[in-house]
Amino acid sequence: MINAVAIDDEPLALGVVRSHAAKVPFVDLKAEFTDAFKAMEYLQHNPADLLFLDIKMPDISGIDLLACLNKKPLVIFTTAYTEHAVTSFELDAVDYLLKPFSLARFTKACNKAYELYNFRNVKEDKKDYLFLKTGYEQVKVMFDDICYLEATGNYVNFELKDKQLLSRMTISEVEQLLPADRFIRIHRSFIAAVNKVEKIERHQLVVNGAVLPVGSSYYQNLKRGPLTL
Repeated sequence: MINAVAIDDEPLALGVVRSHAAKVPFVDLKAEFTDAFKAMEYLQHNPADLLFLDIKMPDISGIDLLACLNKKPLVIFTTAYTEHAVTSFELDAVDYLLKPFSLARFTKACNKAYELYNFRNVKEDKKDYLFLKTGYEQVKVMFDDICYLEATGNYVNFELKDKQLLSRMTISEVEQLLPADRFIRIHRSFIAAVNKVEKIERHQLVVNGAVLPVGSSYYQNLKRGPLTL
């Protein structure tokens, strides 16, 4: 079951979300708000799995509201405007519903959220993969296929055994998704797969043939972590 919250300054629009959500068996609409700031206060004490979030609201937009949340839930944007579609996908929104939307379209978006929710909540001892947002797709990446990761601007480049993938996220966010016994942070811009390390030196590692820098503040990680010197 997904715990959801709906936020829209129009009561009629909230009514549509409420009516549709009641027909989706795995969505539990816990709360709804016309006041975005009251919604933010609620979410600080009652984290949600999914937001149905309007974009154009008084005082603060849905996009700005999402940016203010420390723990970001899955988001389905609900709006009457098309111009924010690209921005919404850059924010890793699950879907973008244009008002008025049908129950069928609403259910399709909820199904996408439910699949992603389940992927994110697989027990770590059984999980050997992650899903990356690349463009408009979610791509499954096996941990064993990852050689190393490199931060580049607002993106992280995943260097795999046979290809590269670029995902819009920070390297610190990725680090939280990776098992600590299989990956190690070696630099502010690099994370290495332990089983792909071929050579260890004080200032660099050789990982699957690539020479990666070891930051001075991260060198101690090599002594304490899975790559014991």
